[in-house]
Amino acid sequence: MNELHEQLAQRTAQVRCRMDEACRAAGRDPASVQLCAASKTQTSDTVRAAWNIGIDVFGENRVQELVEKRAAGAYGSTPLHFIGHLQTNKVRQVVGAADLIESVDSEHLLLAVQKEAARQNIVQPVLLQVNIGGEASKGGVAPDGLMALLEQADGMENILVKGLMCIPPKETEPAAQRRWFAAMRALFDEAAACSWQKARMEILSMGMSGDFEAAIQEGATLVRVGTAIFGPRAYPLPAEP
Repeated sequence: MNELHEQLAQRTAQVRCRMDEACRAAGRDPASVQLCAASKTQTSDTVRAAWNIGIDVFGENRVQELVEKRAAGAYGSTPLHFIGHLQTNKVRQVVGAADLIESVDSEHLLLAVQKEAARQNIVQPVLLQVNIGGEASKGGVAPDGLMALLEQADGMENILVKGLMCIPPKETEPAAQRRWFAAMRALFDEAAACSWQKARMEILSMGMSGDFEAAIQEGATLVRVGTAIFGPRAYPLPAEP
């Protein structure tokens, strides 16, 4: 095992340990929470090294990186999620390439994904992103608009909603952070209690390197972890064309 593999294996084991402890504290089965490695800015070689050490899912924020790494076979047989902001002019590159699009956040984007999925004659699984904190700097449907967007998505032939995703406001106090996750879980439960034609509330994607324990304690079924696995990223990133 080379140095890169050792570092990735060590960090991933530490993340798994934190996840297991959070699950135990919440009385949950550790197997009920998936680890999504957020591989933004990582090279294909680094990602290829990571998929061999127990990563459940890879998550990419940028379309260009997803396309290039996928073409290089970096993800192996590991499921691939798109977790970043998706522009409608990039939809064609992501639909069918990502096993799950986590960031569908508007009717406009929903229609674009439906159109492309129909063109490819596939059903594209998605999560609806909720702007749980009402922040202007973040994408996501407003909490009070979620049910209407869900109803629209549920009626689309080539889209399958599998749950919800959020990026809550960053709080300095753990209790304040946890309240956002609790609010998101309440929305998730509300949506799950409704009768839908196809939509299923299976995945609640929330929590990142600094706060995923709180997210797990409030019901996350998937956490998106980058820095804690890959180490600090190089910034700034160039803008996508």
